[in-house]
This record gives sequence, C-alpha cells and structure tokens, in this order.
Amino acid sequence: MKVLIARYTVKPGQTETVLEHLSEMGKKVRAEEPGCKVYKVHRPDGQENMLVLYEAYTDQMALEAHRETPFFKEIIEGKVVPLLEKREREVLELVLE
Repeated sequence: MKVLIARYTVKPGQTETVLEHLSEMGKKVRAEEPGCKVYKVHRPDGQENMLVLYEAYTDQMALEAHRETPFFKEIIEGKVVPLLEKREREVLELVLE
C-alpha cells in the first residue's frame, strides 16, 4: 500500500474555496478510483490556512493513475494549486499493519 501525505498552505482567504474543490475531488475519487482506499482532508488545530490530505492507494500504479485522471488535472492542478502558497507531498510505503 502507498500512502500520500500532502500538506497545503493555502493563501489567506482561500481556505473555504479550496475545501469546496477538495470535496468535489473526493467525490470523484470515491466514484472512479477503486485503487484509492482512503481520501481524507484534515486541518491541524489552530492553523486556518493549512490542510493535510491523507490518501491511501493499493499500490504505486494506483497512485500514478490518480495523478493522471482528468479530474486531478482539472481540480487539483487547475483550481487548487493556484490558491496555494506552498504544497509539499510525501509518499509512504506501508511496512507494518
């Protein structure tokens, strides 16, 4: 299993808009990506402009397929990224369950 942790620092005043886009993204992922087992968005306590995405994929191929979907390109790359000050991503490999 591959886990993606994405940390988004959102431009001031844009958090609610980003959350709307991520909600739309989550619906598409759940409907169209059987290789994605978890797609969750979190906010650290007291950090209004910080969002953390937690995504779990069956394998590397499912993660790569996610990044190639038309809705990833439209929503994440086209709508969300322009509203961010910073975007960090980390991919983890499940080694013990």
